[in-house]
Amino acid sequence: MYQASYLKHFTEEVFRAIGCPAEEAELASTVLISADLRGVDSHGIARLAGYVRLYDNGRLNSTPQVKVVYETPSTAVVDGDRGLGLVVAPQAMEIAMEKAEKVGSGWVSVRNSNHFGIAGYHAMLALQRDMIGWTMTNAAPLVTPTFSLDKLLGTNPIAVAVPANEEPAFVADFASTAVAYGKFEILQRKNLPAPLGWAQDSEGNPTTDSNAVKSGGGLLPLGSDREHGSHKGYGLGAIIDIFSGVLSGANFGPWVPPFATAGFMSAQEGVGLGTGHFLGAMRVDGFRPADDFKKDMDKWIRAFRGARAVEGEKVLIPGDPEREMEADRSVNGIQLLEPVVLSLAELAKRFGIPFEANL
Repeated sequence: MYQASYLKHFTEEVFRAIGCPAEEAELASTVLISADLRGVDSHGIARLAGYVRLYDNGRLNSTPQVKVVYETPSTAVVDGDRGLGLVVAPQAMEIAMEKAEKVGSGWVSVRNSNHFGIAGYHAMLALQRDMIGWTMTNAAPLVTPTFSLDKLLGTNPIAVAVPANEEPAFVADFASTAVAYGKFEILQRKNLPAPLGWAQDSEGNPTTDSNAVKSGGGLLPLGSDREHGSHKGYGLGAIIDIFSGVLSGANFGPWVPPFATAGFMSAQEGVGLGTGHFLGAMRVDGFRPADDFKKDMDKWIRAFRGARAVEGEKVLIPGDPEREMEADRSVNGIQLLEPVVLSLAELAKRFGIPFEANL
């Protein structure tokens, strides 16, 4: 079991070791460990070695010059200069919030970036200013659209954060697929099968093989198959890809470059620059007084919390599981799988950084 502060310090030292300035290394480590705290282990420190491989392969610029390349009063396009998405996305959200302060809402598309961690972190930044935050990103093509044998979309997550008054904020953060690919990586490390409905094999048949995507198969859109609404998940993933990639000038569809952990994939010749994101901030008081809105959000949340539930269960509000996990792990620590610990130990040896490999 590891304390979040220990993992954050180690992560920060690794980012500094590959040349990240101190302030950006601190921010990147905060974003990354927030995933572990919130129980999204697939996007936390388990990905650290992948970012280092991106750097080793020349795909990650540790000292990017992030800049606005086009803007209007309410919109902007940001070029991330191949920087850490963990750093580029918060900077882009800051621009969106500054525009929202002036004109009511701000919308920023990002190109030439890399994997940005959990979408929810960036959306939640808007909560600090009584704003509604939106975040989405495209990703490497691991997903087969409904009826397709070809992988054309990424897991393409979206997050929306909405402030409340006395109740915790509403935070919806989810992939547009049946499950994020990181969940397959966890199953692979444990040598376990995947639930039916997560993936299809190379012939388009449902499969429980957690290595199916590596063997020519693909992840399934949210809904899994046509009878269960996979066309809706496909449509959602497509919207996110267009907003993140086509709108920004980043790569899109089958041309989005793979994250370093997807070693079975090779980057195709691109049609744009890097990975793309889309972030937005909306001032609540651009619609109605913020206090009135937040009080009504409390009522909305309490109505759902008070819903009758099936035996042994309770109705959750988006963000509840992550918030409860964060409260627990902040006190009791974070459990890491053995393969993750070993990868961190290798980074520690390479960079001469102390690390306790508790196995």
